[in-house]
Amino acid sequence: MKTKLEYIWLDGGKPEASLRSKTKIMPESFSGKVQDCPMWSYDGSSTNQAEGSFSDCLLKPVRIISDPERINAYLVLCEVLNPDGTPHATNQRNKIKDDSGDFWFGFEQEYTLTINNRPIGFPDEGFPAPQGPYYCAVGLGNVAGRDIVEEHLDICLEAGLEITGINAEVMLGQWEFQVIGKGAKNAGDDLWFARYFLYRITERYGMKVEFHPKPVLGDWNGSGLHTNFSNKKMRETGGEDYMKGICESFRKFHKEHIEVYGSSNDMRLTGKHETQDIETFSYGVSDRGASIRIPVGVVQNDWKGYLEDRRPASNADPYQIVERIVQTVKAAKS
Repeated sequence: MKTKLEYIWLDGGKPEASLRSKTKIMPESFSGKVQDCPMWSYDGSSTNQAEGSFSDCLLKPVRIISDPERINAYLVLCEVLNPDGTPHATNQRNKIKDDSGDFWFGFEQEYTLTINNRPIGFPDEGFPAPQGPYYCAVGLGNVAGRDIVEEHLDICLEAGLEITGINAEVMLGQWEFQVIGKGAKNAGDDLWFARYFLYRITERYGMKVEFHPKPVLGDWNGSGLHTNFSNKKMRETGGEDYMKGICESFRKFHKEHIEVYGSSNDMRLTGKHETQDIETFSYGVSDRGASIRIPVGVVQNDWKGYLEDRRPASNADPYQIVERIVQTVKAAKS
């Protein structure tokens, strides 16, 4: 049986890139290995990445996973290259300088399922009861969209992604999944794969997956991409001075982080709904209203473990997040 390869890549969309994909059919002898996936090309003038008079962009396969939703199929994640083989300006993955495996990242991807631009579970007009009963909830009226969320979880696990959990979030119709990666590029790859599966599943249900950081105005939680991170020294040596020194390094580069942490994030980072104001940097133990949360388990473990950056918006590019975090951690006093 011939094999389907779904090549997926990131376009030149602004303010955030979008996923694109197309299918290549391979002979029965295909090995299933990324090194045996051929380079391919596409029309970059249709993805905001080239002019029509010189439109070819190249796809360089970098990761491959199984595609459980299709028969004899794989997903092939690609980096975008210029016709001369150099990285395209929109290729954020290639800009990651450190991928030694020293850094581990865990992403908490919040999102909202919507129909006609309203979260599922919301009445056609007006609003449901105020927030309170929806977080990690069960029962009709308290959650909406569980079938989609469970289907997404199963497909991600079957595909071999390092997805570590799911839960209903604070706003009705809002959900979260978590992925972890050892190595900066691996973490970003798994998140983009998981997002792709979620988009494709919701197509079948006639729903939209909304990654806007403030999908409903008013007294409703926004959606974030909380990013947990560590390097070997944080995990194995740690120490209060070292961990707080990293936090102080983040204070120094607060503006640079916000610049790559997603558009419309000012609508979410208001100092309310478990956020710190976008103009302010803070950190604290077990503080979900801080920019950086120091987990209480880290303190109990002799200040060894990881830190959580709560500033990234749900629509942010994980490749840009990890590259900025790696730079900032390396700039901290050892």
